[in-house]
Amino acid sequence: MPDFVIEDQYQGRIAGIDEVGRGPLAGPVVAAAVILPRDERLPSVLLAELNDSKKLSAKKRDKLFDVIMECAEVGIGAASVREIDQINILQATYVAMRRAVDHLSRVPDQALVDGNRDPGLPCSVETVVKGDSKSLSIAAASIVAKVVRDRAMARLAVRYPFFGWEGNAGYGVKKHMAGLGDVGPTPHHRKSFKPIADLYDAMMGTQ
Repeated sequence: MPDFVIEDQYQGRIAGIDEVGRGPLAGPVVAAAVILPRDERLPSVLLAELNDSKKLSAKKRDKLFDVIMECAEVGIGAASVREIDQINILQATYVAMRRAVDHLSRVPDQALVDGNRDPGLPCSVETVVKGDSKSLSIAAASIVAKVVRDRAMARLAVRYPFFGWEGNAGYGVKKHMAGLGDVGPTPHHRKSFKPIADLYDAMMGTQ
Protein backbone atom coordinates (compact mmCIF):
# COMPACT_ATOMS: atom_id res chain seq x y z
CA MET A 1 0.00 0.00 0.00
CA PRO A 2 1.24 3.54 -0.71
CA ASP A 3 2.21 5.77 2.20
CA PHE A 4 3.97 9.07 2.92
CA VAL A 5 7.52 7.64 3.17
CA ILE A 6 8.73 9.36 -0.01
CA GLU A 7 6.93 12.60 0.86
CA ASP A 8 8.55 12.61 4.30
CA GLN A 9 11.95 13.19 2.70
CA TYR A 10 10.88 16.70 1.66
CA GLN A 11 9.59 19.91 3.19
CA GLY A 12 6.85 22.20 1.97
CA ARG A 13 4.18 21.61 -0.64
CA ILE A 14 4.65 18.19 -2.26
CA ALA A 15 2.61 17.30 -5.33
CA GLY A 16 2.08 13.78 -6.57
CA ILE A 17 1.66 13.63 -10.34
CA ASP A 18 0.32 10.87 -12.55
CA GLU A 19 -1.36 10.47 -15.92
CA VAL A 20 -3.97 8.24 -17.50
CA GLY A 21 -4.62 7.53 -21.14
CA ARG A 22 -1.34 6.84 -22.89
CA GLY A 23 -2.51 3.56 -24.41
CA PRO A 24 -6.05 4.13 -25.73
CA LEU A 25 -6.84 4.60 -29.40
CA ALA A 26 -9.17 7.52 -28.69
CA GLY A 27 -9.54 10.46 -26.34
CA PRO A 28 -7.16 12.80 -24.55
CA VAL A 29 -4.37 11.99 -22.14
CA VAL A 30 -5.17 13.39 -18.67
CA ALA A 31 -2.84 14.19 -15.79
CA ALA A 32 -3.43 15.26 -12.21
CA ALA A 33 -1.26 16.97 -9.61
CA VAL A 34 -2.41 16.42 -6.02
CA ILE A 35 -1.13 18.00 -2.81
CA LEU A 36 -2.57 16.08 0.12
CA PRO A 37 -2.81 17.54 3.63
CA ARG A 38 -0.22 16.00 5.94
CA ASP A 39 -2.04 16.56 9.23
CA GLU A 40 -5.39 15.93 10.91
CA ARG A 41 -7.14 17.30 7.81
CA LEU A 42 -6.24 14.11 5.90
CA PRO A 43 -9.31 11.84 6.06
CA SER A 44 -8.53 8.43 7.52
CA VAL A 45 -10.24 6.73 4.57
CA LEU A 46 -7.39 7.87 2.32
CA LEU A 47 -4.75 6.30 4.55
CA ALA A 48 -6.78 3.09 4.69
CA GLU A 49 -7.98 2.73 1.09
CA LEU A 50 -5.93 4.90 -1.27
CA ASN A 51 -4.08 2.80 -3.83
CA ASP A 52 -3.03 2.63 -7.47
CA SER A 53 -6.21 3.44 -9.40
CA LYS A 54 -5.82 0.29 -11.52
CA LYS A 55 -6.20 -1.83 -8.38
CA LEU A 56 -9.51 -0.25 -7.35
CA SER A 57 -13.05 -0.75 -8.57
CA ALA A 58 -14.80 2.11 -10.36
CA LYS A 59 -17.10 2.51 -7.35
CA LYS A 60 -14.14 2.79 -4.96
CA ARG A 61 -12.36 5.26 -7.28
CA ASP A 62 -15.44 7.47 -7.41
CA LYS A 63 -15.72 7.43 -3.62
CA LEU A 64 -12.04 8.30 -3.09
CA PHE A 65 -12.15 10.93 -5.86
CA ASP A 66 -14.82 12.84 -3.94
CA VAL A 67 -12.77 12.67 -0.74
CA ILE A 68 -9.59 13.82 -2.50
CA MET A 69 -11.34 16.72 -4.21
CA GLU A 70 -12.77 17.82 -0.85
CA CYS A 71 -9.55 17.77 1.19
CA ALA A 72 -6.64 18.24 -1.24
CA GLU A 73 -5.31 20.85 -3.63
CA VAL A 74 -5.78 19.45 -7.12
CA GLY A 75 -4.64 20.52 -10.57
CA ILE A 76 -5.90 18.74 -13.69
CA GLY A 77 -4.38 18.98 -17.16
CA ALA A 78 -4.99 17.30 -20.48
CA ALA A 79 -3.55 17.08 -23.98
CA SER A 80 -5.95 16.68 -26.87
CA VAL A 81 -6.01 14.06 -29.59
CA ARG A 82 -4.73 16.69 -32.02
CA GLU A 83 -1.76 17.41 -29.76
CA ILE A 84 -1.07 13.70 -29.34
CA ASP A 85 -0.96 13.29 -33.11
CA GLN A 86 1.21 16.38 -33.58
CA ILE A 87 3.88 15.82 -30.93
CA ASN A 88 3.49 12.09 -30.01
CA ILE A 89 1.93 10.54 -26.93
CA LEU A 90 5.00 10.84 -24.68
CA GLN A 91 5.41 14.57 -25.26
CA ALA A 92 1.65 15.07 -24.95
CA THR A 93 1.80 13.32 -21.58
CA TYR A 94 4.42 15.82 -20.43
CA VAL A 95 2.22 18.68 -21.65
CA ALA A 96 -0.71 17.32 -19.64
CA MET A 97 1.47 17.03 -16.52
CA ARG A 98 2.77 20.59 -16.90
CA ARG A 99 -0.78 21.87 -17.32
CA ALA A 100 -1.86 19.99 -14.20
CA VAL A 101 0.88 21.72 -12.19
CA ASP A 102 -0.05 25.07 -13.77
CA HIS A 103 -3.58 24.60 -12.41
CA LEU A 104 -2.39 24.39 -8.81
CA SER A 105 -2.68 27.61 -6.84
CA ARG A 106 1.10 27.98 -6.97
CA VAL A 107 4.13 25.94 -7.97
CA PRO A 108 4.85 23.11 -5.51
CA ASP A 109 8.17 22.86 -3.69
CA GLN A 110 8.60 19.27 -4.82
CA ALA A 111 6.94 17.08 -7.44
CA LEU A 112 6.81 13.30 -7.23
CA VAL A 113 6.17 12.00 -10.74
CA ASP A 114 5.07 8.48 -11.55
CA GLY A 115 7.52 6.87 -13.98
CA ASN A 116 11.17 7.39 -14.79
CA ARG A 117 11.22 10.64 -16.79
CA ASP A 118 11.09 14.28 -15.74
CA PRO A 119 8.30 16.02 -17.70
CA GLY A 120 9.98 19.41 -17.36
CA LEU A 121 8.18 20.96 -14.43
CA PRO A 122 8.97 24.38 -12.91
CA CYS A 123 10.07 22.80 -9.61
CA SER A 124 12.27 20.07 -8.21
CA VAL A 125 11.23 16.63 -9.49
CA GLU A 126 11.71 13.11 -8.22
CA THR A 127 10.58 10.35 -10.56
CA VAL A 128 9.19 7.25 -8.87
CA VAL A 129 8.80 4.02 -10.84
CA LYS A 130 5.46 2.43 -9.93
CA GLY A 131 4.88 5.50 -7.82
CA ASP A 132 1.12 4.98 -7.64
CA SER A 133 1.76 1.94 -5.44
CA LYS A 134 4.42 3.68 -3.32
CA SER A 135 3.43 7.32 -2.77
CA LEU A 136 0.09 8.38 -1.30
CA SER A 137 0.20 11.63 -3.30
CA ILE A 138 0.86 9.86 -6.60
CA ALA A 139 -1.86 7.31 -5.85
CA ALA A 140 -4.29 10.19 -5.28
CA ALA A 141 -3.23 11.75 -8.59
CA SER A 142 -3.75 8.44 -10.39
CA ILE A 143 -7.32 8.23 -9.08
CA VAL A 144 -8.16 11.83 -10.00
CA ALA A 145 -6.77 11.46 -13.51
CA LYS A 146 -8.52 8.13 -14.05
CA VAL A 147 -11.92 9.32 -12.88
CA VAL A 148 -11.73 12.57 -14.86
CA ARG A 149 -10.73 10.77 -18.04
CA ASP A 150 -13.25 7.94 -17.65
CA ARG A 151 -16.05 10.45 -17.18
CA ALA A 152 -14.94 12.39 -20.25
CA MET A 153 -14.95 9.21 -22.34
CA ALA A 154 -18.40 8.28 -21.02
CA ARG A 155 -19.69 11.68 -22.15
CA LEU A 156 -18.19 11.13 -25.60
CA ALA A 157 -19.83 7.70 -25.70
CA VAL A 158 -23.25 9.38 -25.68
CA ARG A 159 -22.37 11.09 -28.97
CA TYR A 160 -20.48 8.12 -30.40
CA PRO A 161 -22.30 5.02 -29.14
CA PHE A 162 -20.63 2.48 -31.42
CA PHE A 163 -17.38 1.93 -29.54
CA GLY A 164 -18.29 1.19 -25.93
CA TRP A 165 -16.17 4.05 -24.58
CA GLU A 166 -18.30 4.22 -21.43
CA GLY A 167 -16.82 0.84 -20.53
CA ASN A 168 -13.44 0.64 -22.27
CA ALA A 169 -12.33 4.32 -22.08
CA GLY A 170 -11.04 4.19 -25.64
CA TYR A 171 -8.74 1.17 -25.36
CA GLY A 172 -8.58 -1.13 -28.36
CA VAL A 173 -10.79 -3.90 -27.03
CA LYS A 174 -13.09 -6.07 -29.14
CA LYS A 175 -16.16 -3.81 -29.04
CA HIS A 176 -14.12 -0.72 -29.88
CA MET A 177 -12.45 -2.45 -32.83
CA ALA A 178 -15.81 -3.74 -34.04
CA GLY A 179 -17.17 -0.19 -33.99
CA LEU A 180 -14.20 1.02 -36.02
CA GLY A 181 -14.92 -1.67 -38.58
CA ASP A 182 -18.60 -0.74 -38.74
CA VAL A 183 -18.52 3.07 -38.82
CA GLY A 184 -14.85 4.07 -39.09
CA PRO A 185 -12.85 6.50 -36.94
CA THR A 186 -14.13 9.69 -35.36
CA PRO A 187 -12.38 13.06 -34.75
CA HIS A 188 -11.56 11.71 -31.28
CA HIS A 189 -9.44 8.84 -32.58
CA ARG A 190 -5.65 9.15 -32.56
CA LYS A 191 -4.56 9.12 -36.19
CA SER A 192 -0.92 8.59 -35.21
CA PHE A 193 -1.69 5.24 -33.54
CA LYS A 194 -1.16 2.34 -35.93
CA PRO A 195 -4.64 0.75 -35.98
CA ILE A 196 -6.21 4.11 -36.74
CA ALA A 197 -3.50 5.12 -39.22
CA ASP A 198 -4.04 1.84 -41.05
CA LEU A 199 -7.77 2.53 -41.25
CA TYR A 200 -7.17 5.98 -42.74
CA ASP A 201 -4.70 4.50 -45.24
CA ALA A 202 -7.29 1.91 -46.27
CA MET A 203 -9.98 4.60 -46.62
CA MET A 204 -7.69 6.70 -48.82
CA GLY A 205 -6.89 3.66 -50.90
CA THR A 206 -10.55 3.12 -51.76
CA GLN A 207 -11.12 6.65 -52.96
